[in-house]
Amino acid sequence: MTDMIQLFIKSAIVDNVVFIQYLAICPFIGMTAETGKASGMGLATTFVIILATVVTWPLYKFVMIPLGLEFLQTLFFILVIASLVQLVEFYLKKSAPGLYSSMGVYLALITTNCAVLGVTINCISKDYNYIQSIVYAFGTACGFLLSMVIMSGVRSRIKIAKIPEAFKGTPILYVAAGLLSLAFLGFKGLIK
Repeated sequence: MTDMIQLFIKSAIVDNVVFIQYLAICPFIGMTAETGKASGMGLATTFVIILATVVTWPLYKFVMIPLGLEFLQTLFFILVIASLVQLVEFYLKKSAPGLYSSMGVYLALITTNCAVLGVTINCISKDYNYIQSIVYAFGTACGFLLSMVIMSGVRSRIKIAKIPEAFKGTPILYVAAGLLSLAFLGFKGLIK
């Protein structure tokens, strides 16, 4: 049990997918202007990350390895992720049309979100068992959601702050993201 808690904390905070691994920067910058959109994107991506791991791990272990198709791992995983994103898109279109329309093109970008693919590949490359893979995926997804919400809070403060002219717009976003990344580096020694 302690190992699973450590794995969760390590994947969510210590090895945060955005601030430490530098994955999923596109939705991180593009969808954090408003907290509602950021949390919606984070929750949709969380769902896809967990579902992708639940599906890809057994696919790899029980189908691809026995058939000698490990070299097609990335292709298979991308196809699974694309299918899952379509399911999420259909669900959001029916159940939350406001969130669906506000997410726009970024919802389709979950398909190419390197964090989703990165988690599925990391589970295989780190040789996690099925339960560890799900905990790792859940922790990473929570870390992604956390980073989205933190950045949306920072961006809401940036809107009212006095920013030097040279830093207005995109430059201040990258400065803020870099400072957040440095802050998360402080957790690096927390769990090995």
